[in-house]
Amino acid sequence: MLTTARSGGPGGQHVNKVETKVVLRFNVDQSRVLSDVEKELIKAAHKSKLTKDGELIVTADGKRSQIKNKEIAFKKLDRLLAKAFIQKKNRKITTPSKAAKRKRLEEKKKHSEKKKWRQKPI
Repeated sequence: MLTTARSGGPGGQHVNKVETKVVLRFNVDQSRVLSDVEKELIKAAHKSKLTKDGELIVTADGKRSQIKNKEIAFKKLDRLLAKAFIQKKNRKITTPSKAAKRKRLEEKKKHSEKKKWRQKPI
């Protein structure tokens, strides 16, 4: 569902007369295009952006033209939906090599020596 409103931003007095802000509401639950699995993925990925009714709200008010703002809103929605379907790769657990451990310990020793020389003698 698309609605328009008066927006702030660039435009001067023109902003006060024309409704250029676009608010796009996409109801995830009532979508016929998405499968149940896809709906759950969207809900999990965008919990904070969903309303209680299950609507994903996208706004665009950066441009002076309502048409451009509509295009931007649809692109934002498309990006949000695509982002929800991307699966994160599982991290492989690795351990540092012996050389890396040795190097880290040597750096720590050098650092402590440097600090030791800064202390006042007892």
